Amino acid sequence: MQLYEAHSFSYDCKVTSEKHLMIKPNSRKTSELRQRRDSPLLTPTDLTRSATKDITGAMNAILADVFALYLKTKNFHWHMSGPHFRDYHLLLDEQADQLFAMTDPIAERIRKIGGFTLRSVGHISRTQRVLDNDAEYVEPLDMIAELADDNKTLATRLREAHNVCDEHRDVATPSLIEVWIDETERRTWFLSEIKRDRN
Repeated sequence: MQLYEAHSFSYDCKVTSEKHLMIKPNSRKTSELRQRRDSPLLTPTDLTRSATKDITGAMNAILADVFALYLKTKNFHWHMSGPHFRDYHLLLDEQADQLFAMTDPIAERIRKIGGFTLRSVGHISRTQRVLDNDAEYVEPLDMIAELADDNKTLATRLREAHNVCDEHRDVATPSLIEVWIDETERRTWFLSEIKRDRN
């Protein structure tokens, strides 16, 4: 028996006659190579494939929304004006920091359960449900009202993602979501109180 190397695969070769060469892939090595080729980022998990798919879908949508809301909050922070500039400017900076702090734990949680997460700004824009605001000028109280509504909607979507996790008996992701819901409700509360000035 001779060993031949071809295309990075090892083959056990056996000459059966002068005219025929029987080549059998070395089953263990070939299987390992195929698995690495097909799933190079495979993460072991006891969750089912269906659970990983559903939770990953829900959490990637949340991640895209958080990135979009983070950037909108920073946009309004940078373009704030008016007599309450300092207070609103600092509040939105604090809220943006809180949103950005959510992104890495969300993405890492997706990877921990064997899913794949967002890869680019384009991926975020295709996935986000939060509407962008590219207006050249937005009244300060309109900014506050829009962010209050966006945060309220984010809390609703976080609860929906929590339900998806519960359906698949994933207990770790909901424990993170519960903290994010509380933070999101706090942001909504602060923004809504400021919005009262409009009434």
